[in-house]
Amino acid sequence: MRRAPGCLLRTSVAPAAALAAALLSSLARCSVLEPRDPVASSLSPYFGTKTRYEDVNPVLLSGPEAPWRDPELLEGTCTPVQLVALIRHGTRYPTAKQIRKLRQLHGLLQARGSRDGGASSTGSRDLGAALADWPLWYADWMDGQLVEKGRQDMRQLALRLASLFPALFSRENYGRLRLITSSKHRCMDSSAAFLQGLWQHYHPGLPPPDVADMEFGPPTVNDKLMRFFDHCKKFLTEVEKNATALYHVEAFKTGPEMQNILKKVAATLQVPVNDLNADLIQVAFFTCSFDLAIKGVKSPWCDVFDIDDAKVLEYLNDLKQYWKRGYGYTINSRSSCTLFQDIFQHLDKAVEQKQRSQPVSSPVILQFGHAETLLPLLSLMGYFKDKEPLTAYNYKKQMHRKFRSGLIVPYASNLIFVLYHCENAKTPKEQFRVQMLLNEKVLPLAYSQETVSFYEDLKNHYKDILQSCQTSEECELARANSTSDEL
Repeated sequence: MRRAPGCLLRTSVAPAAALAAALLSSLARCSVLEPRDPVASSLSPYFGTKTRYEDVNPVLLSGPEAPWRDPELLEGTCTPVQLVALIRHGTRYPTAKQIRKLRQLHGLLQARGSRDGGASSTGSRDLGAALADWPLWYADWMDGQLVEKGRQDMRQLALRLASLFPALFSRENYGRLRLITSSKHRCMDSSAAFLQGLWQHYHPGLPPPDVADMEFGPPTVNDKLMRFFDHCKKFLTEVEKNATALYHVEAFKTGPEMQNILKKVAATLQVPVNDLNADLIQVAFFTCSFDLAIKGVKSPWCDVFDIDDAKVLEYLNDLKQYWKRGYGYTINSRSSCTLFQDIFQHLDKAVEQKQRSQPVSSPVILQFGHAETLLPLLSLMGYFKDKEPLTAYNYKKQMHRKFRSGLIVPYASNLIFVLYHCENAKTPKEQFRVQMLLNEKVLPLAYSQETVSFYEDLKNHYKDILQSCQTSEECELARANSTSDEL
C-alpha cells in the first residue's frame, strides 16, 4: 500500500471483523482516492445529486482538460453558430442543515464511545469508534458554498468546451459572451471560475486574474430564470410547502428497505436503533460522498455501507427529486416554461440574424443554476420518464429506471443546445439544425431518438410549451369559486 502526503494507509473491502482490524492498522484515517479504489468506485454511482462529474464521465479521470468529442457531433458543412448552455454549479460543501445532522450523528457515536471505551466484543476498535474519532471538519459557515474542487470543475469544463467549439469561443467573441446566474454564491462563483477557465484557454500558462479585473463584466443575476421555482406560487404552495407532497419519500423512509439498513447500521456502529432515523442514515451516506468529492479521500463513513445499501439510499434521493423536481407533479416541470422559452428566444434571434447575413450578436450564452433548475426542464422536454411513477412501494420494479438523478444532474452537469448553419442545404428548413448535449454527450431527441433535428421541427414538437405555456397562468393558484352553487 502507498502512503499519501498528509494521510495514512487506505483500507480495502472486508467483513466487519477484518474491517475493524484494517481500520485499526490504518489508525482509522483516510487515503487519497485512487482511480481504482474498489470501495469508493463501487459506491460512487449511487450518490444521486451529490455525484462527482467525473463519475458520470470517467474519461475525465485521465484528462480533465482534454476535450472528448462525441462522434455524433455534426461536422463538415454544418458550422455551429450559437451555443446555449445551462450549467449546474460545481462541487459544493454540505448545507448547514446537513452539517447539523452530521454533528448529531457524530455526537451519538462519541457518547457511545464514552460509555464502552470504543471496544468491541473482541477487544479491537470498531467502525463506530473510528468514526467517533474521525475529524468532523465541516462548519456551519460552509452552508452549500462552492469548494475549490467545484471551481476546478468549472475551469476544466470551460477549457473543454472552448476546445470543442473553438469558433464560438474565439477570442473575438469573448466580449459577446452572455453569462446569467442564480443569486446563490455557489452559482456566482461557478460562473467566475468558468471565466477564469476561458482566460486560461486564451492565455495558456498565465494565471487568471480576478474576474473583477477581466474585461468581461460580471454575470447577470436572474433568479426568475435560474430559480424559477422560487417565483411560482402554485409550486410553493402545492409542493414546496405542502406537508403531504413528498408522501412517497416519507413512506419509503419507514418501509422495509430503509428499515433493514437502519438496523444494519445500528448494529455496525453499536448504537441503539431508536437513536437513528432515515435522515441520519442518509447524511452518513452523503458524508462519504462529500469527503470523496471535496477532498478526494475515502473516509470510514464509506465503510458503513455496501452496494445494496447504496442502491436503496440512491432511490430515496431519487424519490425526492422525482416528486419535487420531476414527473411527480405537473407544476414541477411547467414552472420551467419561462426558462425553456428563453432558450428558444436566443436560438430564434441567432437564426434571424444569420438569415439576414448578420453576425450572431450572442454566440455563447451560459446560464449557471442548480440541479433544481435542470431536472424540471428535462422533465418538461420529456426526458428520463419511466412507464410507471417512482413510489415508496415499487423499489424493486424500478431497479432499472431511467430517472437516476446522479446520472442526469451530478455536480457541474450541463445541458447544451448547439445551433448549426448548414451551407449546402437544399431548402431553407435544412439550413438550421440543432443538437443537444447532456454532460458533454449528444442527447438523442426524446421523441425520435435521432441525434440531430432541423430547428423548425424541434420548435414544432415543442410548440405547446413555446406558445401556450405561460408561467403567470401555470403558477397561479386556483381560486375557490364561491358563487358556483348559486348559478
